[in-house]
Amino acid sequence: MGGKKDEEFQQGGAVDLFANKFADDGEFDDDGKPKRTGTVWSASAHIITTVIGSGVLSLAWGTAQLGWIGGIATLVIFSCITIYTSNLLADCYRSPDPVTGKRNYTYMEEVRANLGRLNCIACGIVQYANLSGMVIGYTITASISMVAIQKSNCFHNKGHGAPCKFSCNPYMIGLGFFEIFLSQIPNFHQLTWLSTIAAIMSFGYSTIGIGLALTMIISGKGGRTTLTGVEVGIDVTSAEKIWTMFRALGDIAFAYSFSQVLVEIQDTLKSEPAENKVMKKANSISVFITTSFYMMCGCLGYAAFGNSAPGNMLTGFGFYEPFWLVDLANIFIVIHLAGAYQVFAQPVYRLIESRASEKWPTSTFVKGEYPIKIGSKKTLFSINLLRLTGRTMFVIIATTLAMAMPFFNDILAFLGSLGFWPLSVYFPVRMFIAKTKIEKWSMKWSMLQLLNLLCFLVSLAAAVGSIQGVSVALGSSKPFQFKV
Repeated sequence: MGGKKDEEFQQGGAVDLFANKFADDGEFDDDGKPKRTGTVWSASAHIITTVIGSGVLSLAWGTAQLGWIGGIATLVIFSCITIYTSNLLADCYRSPDPVTGKRNYTYMEEVRANLGRLNCIACGIVQYANLSGMVIGYTITASISMVAIQKSNCFHNKGHGAPCKFSCNPYMIGLGFFEIFLSQIPNFHQLTWLSTIAAIMSFGYSTIGIGLALTMIISGKGGRTTLTGVEVGIDVTSAEKIWTMFRALGDIAFAYSFSQVLVEIQDTLKSEPAENKVMKKANSISVFITTSFYMMCGCLGYAAFGNSAPGNMLTGFGFYEPFWLVDLANIFIVIHLAGAYQVFAQPVYRLIESRASEKWPTSTFVKGEYPIKIGSKKTLFSINLLRLTGRTMFVIIATTLAMAMPFFNDILAFLGSLGFWPLSVYFPVRMFIAKTKIEKWSMKWSMLQLLNLLCFLVSLAAAVGSIQGVSVALGSSKPFQFKV
């Protein structure tokens, strides 16, 4: 027993010596890994890419279900909750001290360091189910935008009443091939350029949606709006009103969720200034920008379409003309989702590859890097056999599931509702309480627990609403026959 402890101590000491030796070198950080180069702006780009999905275009529908009062209040409240709990999570990147402690490279490591092994396992199940679900959902959503381009041209040429319906399967397969190529980007540290492009694209299609909605309002063609949204007895039944309100709450809450990749984003930041301080600035910047766009899309979209707002302003054909501008917006959506796909997939890749490295530390299949060079000097990129085969298989499985389950966006709403509370609120609050040793039943402890309870109830309501959506979709969908 003592020999084992001595061996562990010697190995730990060797790691510390290795880290200290290279910490003095300009090329390495204090943990012996290559110097991180991330900044507040690169972190903000990653967050915006993650948060502003094409779901921003469904916020007009969400606002229509909740009305002016409920819609605006929900957006403001969840933006404040997101900033607060994300900042709590940022302080847990290093343990025990948030500035000089040991790094936790993943969300699971943070939970293990602060709450123990069982909570770590529970966190991992929720987190990676959520991330994998997002990848499948983005495959479906991107294919719908590709079909929307084809439909837009069809409507333009044949009239708005033409039977323009096309299969999404070829587009899903094409996107899958492209994602196989992008999946060979080795790690999160090298995704900055892709996240920057994706973030720009999200601003692009959001701006087009806002502009088209504003044009409709100015021209006097805006829809009928009310303080409380869609009206019982006029637009919907009382039961439908409750279900759609639940789903709208869940959609807005989930629209602010990026905690499942926050730790990986923070792990790209430079050591100075302290990572938690930089991450808090990035959280504030990105959530402020996101909320501004959410407000404009939700409010202007609702004013334009009223209580009959479509589920998506661009792919739902709230706008038909100018068709070329609608096409351009959908191209932006596809490019953005292609980049966001990799942001969500990278933590999954990292989990698989780190587990394989632990199990087979000397395997050339797992560890070997084979550089592809121009001439004899410049290396374009390197190929790793595990990365090539493992990530390719992951993309193939995700694409196949997307084609097999055309109603998966309803399942994604369910996964999102389940993932929002534990990942965005419960674990950050629990870790903060444990880390700062807040006294039980104190005012601060009670307020944190109240926040926890309220967000749990929102997640529960959204889950109930999404289950109803899945049950409806199951009756009208057929595997591998997805047409829009």
